[in-house]
Amino acid sequence: MSTTKPVVTTTKYATTSISIRSTASTKGSVVTKASKGTSVTVYSTTNGWSKVTVSGKTGYVESKYLSTTKPVVTTKYVDVDESSSLILRSTASETGTILTSLKRGTSVTVYSTTGDWAKVEANGKTGYVHSKYLSLTKPSTSSNTPSTSSTTNNNNTSSSSNTNTASTSNSNSSSNVTENDHSDSNSTTTSESIIKYVNVSNGSSLNMRSTPSSSASIVTKLARGTAVTFYSEANGWSLVSANGKTGYVNSAYLSSTVVQLPGAATAKISKVYEAYNITLNDAVNIQMKVNPQTDKKYSTFISSSAFSSLNSSTNPTQGVVSGTWNIRGGAGTNYWVVATAKNGTTLKILSKVKAADGSTWYQVSLDQSWVNASPDDVKYYLDPNNFSSDAIQQLQFLKLSTSANLDPAEVNEKILAGKGILAGKAAAFIKAGQTYGINEIYLIAHALLETGKGTSDLANGVSYKGVTVYNMYGIGAYDNDPTTGGAAYAYSQGWTTPEKAIIGGAAFIAKDFINAGQDTLYKMRWNPNAAAASNTATHQYATDIGWASKQVQQIYNLYSLLTSYSLTLDIPTYKE
Repeated sequence: MSTTKPVVTTTKYATTSISIRSTASTKGSVVTKASKGTSVTVYSTTNGWSKVTVSGKTGYVESKYLSTTKPVVTTKYVDVDESSSLILRSTASETGTILTSLKRGTSVTVYSTTGDWAKVEANGKTGYVHSKYLSLTKPSTSSNTPSTSSTTNNNNTSSSSNTNTASTSNSNSSSNVTENDHSDSNSTTTSESIIKYVNVSNGSSLNMRSTPSSSASIVTKLARGTAVTFYSEANGWSLVSANGKTGYVNSAYLSSTVVQLPGAATAKISKVYEAYNITLNDAVNIQMKVNPQTDKKYSTFISSSAFSSLNSSTNPTQGVVSGTWNIRGGAGTNYWVVATAKNGTTLKILSKVKAADGSTWYQVSLDQSWVNASPDDVKYYLDPNNFSSDAIQQLQFLKLSTSANLDPAEVNEKILAGKGILAGKAAAFIKAGQTYGINEIYLIAHALLETGKGTSDLANGVSYKGVTVYNMYGIGAYDNDPTTGGAAYAYSQGWTTPEKAIIGGAAFIAKDFINAGQDTLYKMRWNPNAAAASNTATHQYATDIGWASKQVQQIYNLYSLLTSYSLTLDIPTYKE
């Protein structure tokens, strides 16, 4: 008769965030992850690695990250002024990459505190914040968040389941030194961002520095009138971002209102209004059918029936999903679907709530950068009235098929000076705009972004099949080999001079959207013509609901440098 020796297990706790790997090696694939304080079942320990099970997944973790004593994990709250936010960084340093900004009252999980920095988790991201801006008690806040809209949708998508801050103390004289990166879709600017404006004397600029000190290195210089995204302020210094750069500026030289520029009174600005035979609410419903995306963080909920196992029957903090389930923006099937959870997914549970129909739901933490936007947020970005009176946001309606009527000498002096291969090329951009019917400022902003302000290899000429070619807009420069791809496309088009690349590339930029009638950033994103004509959301440049809003700050900053230009705003109107 044979006997089976029982497996002896022990319970230990993660002393930090850990990765559970498929093999006892740092090269093993990650099976799952667990946060600090999570309990794991340990089967064996060999050569510094422990075989464990956590949340239904079995794998290996370095033994040094486990303890028999459960570590203390503290919940604290962001305690800054309501007009400010707290920056979450990748490292415990002012030079660490900005992961996100946290509003007053945001709940954070504190893992450790060393010196002035705390390692925390918030909104699905882990990083470091200044510990002095954290409080054990939640500060009061004034809420201005839009209410959650309801939509009808089934909760369960699985057929196998039931229902269910700065520069020196004075500005440095520098009338023509500016930075001009075009904002991309990953910009942090949203409808909730705080925008301020550089307010220095005409002909001067404001130093943006790497740390809040007048002796810190200069990151860039900001011209009068430049729009900046404001994050926080301390001791007279403001943390801001502008033109693709983040750093500190002297708070005394920031204004909350638009700063009058020398040429603003002579600029020719005209507005036209285009009516669409569709209501705004109908337009929202059309967009919701294609799951428009946002990087906004929502409170998210899932039915209690979604879990096959919980780590506690009375007060669960983790659960494993069985089947495929919808994660919603509220406790109930009347809320929109934020995301889906697949079979075997482990979710962190924050609280238990009762829906209006009496069913049990769990609020869960969703670690996902992009999710389905709420109907209210889609409506906010679709509604032209939210942007048409804002000096920056009205440029969503800038008619990109209309010339800006620029003075080439002024463009060369104030925008393109010091921009590498692009310096002195204003005439080429103006010719490109006139040839292909596209706004020259839009072309310049695109080229500045794609060429790294005129410094990229493609911009400065790459040899392809024995011919030196140029590419100013990154056309064909795919991620796997951007230089070769961009050079091959330039070769096929005969772009053998910088001027040919500027002018020829404009045809490519214009053809798919601008020449097709989607000649504003708003139309490129939402295509209201198609929505009104066919009740469909189609031929849209981006899925991010804030895409058009995020592009305009840099275009505004380029225009703000000039005294000679014209622009036309094509503003949509919807039926009542």
